[in-house]
Amino acid sequence: QVQLVESGGGLVQAGGSLRLSCAASGRTVSSYRMGWFRQAPGKEREFVAAINWNGGITHFGDSVKGRFTISRDNAKNTVYLQMNSLKPEDTAVYFCAADPRGGVVLISAYDYWGQGTQVTVSS
Repeated sequence: QVQLVESGGGLVQAGGSLRLSCAASGRTVSSYRMGWFRQAPGKEREFVAAINWNGGITHFGDSVKGRFTISRDNAKNTVYLQMNSLKPEDTAVYFCAADPRGGVVLISAYDYWGQGTQVTVSS
């Protein structure tokens, strides 16, 4: 089993930055693809970003391209989401997920999820 714990969320003004962390435990995730998703109040969970096992391949949702980056430190069993130029519409709970069985943008493909961390962007 893999346990995922997100951290780094908070309140930030529009245009600011935050870095989210996703720490894995239970087993190493160094060989897993990892993803970030978010869910705003009253909306469906949506894909934000994903990264392959060594960080060489990344994918981003259209709404965050050019503003967010994803990275990982396999020695620390941790994945990061650097969020720059934040907008009020980025306000959501951000979730980390591990080991998709299919396409990285598919929520249903992931077996392991964290509890989420709240990000609030004020205008």
